Amino acid sequence: MARIAGIDIPKNKRGVISLTYIFGIGRSRAKEILANAKVDESIKVQDWTDAQIAAIRQAVGSYTIEGELRSEVQLNIKRLMDIGCQRGIRHRLGLPLRGQRTKNNSRTRKGKRKTVANKKK
Repeated sequence: MARIAGIDIPKNKRGVISLTYIFGIGRSRAKEILANAKVDESIKVQDWTDAQIAAIRQAVGSYTIEGELRSEVQLNIKRLMDIGCQRGIRHRLGLPLRGQRTKNNSRTRKGKRKTVANKKK
């Protein structure tokens, strides 16, 4: 396994796919990184030379990824919650943020169902 940005990327996959294992790198950014490093994107990671790996590490270093990106995202969410805007309140309550309906679905955000007893007559 090649180790880039503190992450072990799988060696039996193509370069574009294996770079997406790093948080903050998707398919398009992986293609861009390999183009900057002058590495063919169809070559598997196990066939990369040491010089190619060094060039890829250099190209990856110019992006905000992994721990730094995670902390940046958390700070953005905390800022929204502190200023008390709509999105911040929804984050605080654990509800969906982007206008989804919550009557029937949204179990991912709300968690397991909590049964509420009926009113006694």
